[in-house]
Amino acid sequence: MEVEQVLHMNGGVGKTSYANNSLLQRAVISTVKPIVDASIEELCCTLFPECLKIADLGCSSGPNTLLVVSDIIDNIRNTFQKLNRPPPSLQAFLNDLPRNDFNTVFRSLPGFYKKLDEEPEKKLGPCFIAGMPGSFYGRLFPDNSLHFVHSSYALMWISEVWIFFNQSLSRY
Repeated sequence: MEVEQVLHMNGGVGKTSYANNSLLQRAVISTVKPIVDASIEELCCTLFPECLKIADLGCSSGPNTLLVVSDIIDNIRNTFQKLNRPPPSLQAFLNDLPRNDFNTVFRSLPGFYKKLDEEPEKKLGPCFIAGMPGSFYGRLFPDNSLHFVHSSYALMWISEVWIFFNQSLSRY
């Protein structure tokens, strides 16, 4: 059986769920926020996309799931406001292994969208969020279809990259 079919975080919102045991991951997301902010600002200032397409690889489920997307949205709003340009629409893909608790993620979306609508001074174009289950060691998206990809806490799976890299080198 493939690892991606078995491996998953504890779903739901119970005492042992990932949602209630992910403070360390939140701290890391906060630590790298200035780097993400600078990257998004540079991207917005150079591309001016009508629809900005982003992905969060390894999003898991719980309070951190939409944290990165929310921070990126705030940054897009602020950047386009400074540029005195209308903000783009946003398409965000949340990726994790197929056994991730996407139901909990999707149940949180109405509240997330409501919060976006309650801040008219920070207007953003339409926002679309979709789940993209699968391993990011295989193809998840068509070529050149994303503007920005975020992933935190993925280095523990790096051994598969080296397996692929070594196989690629052996062909030459």
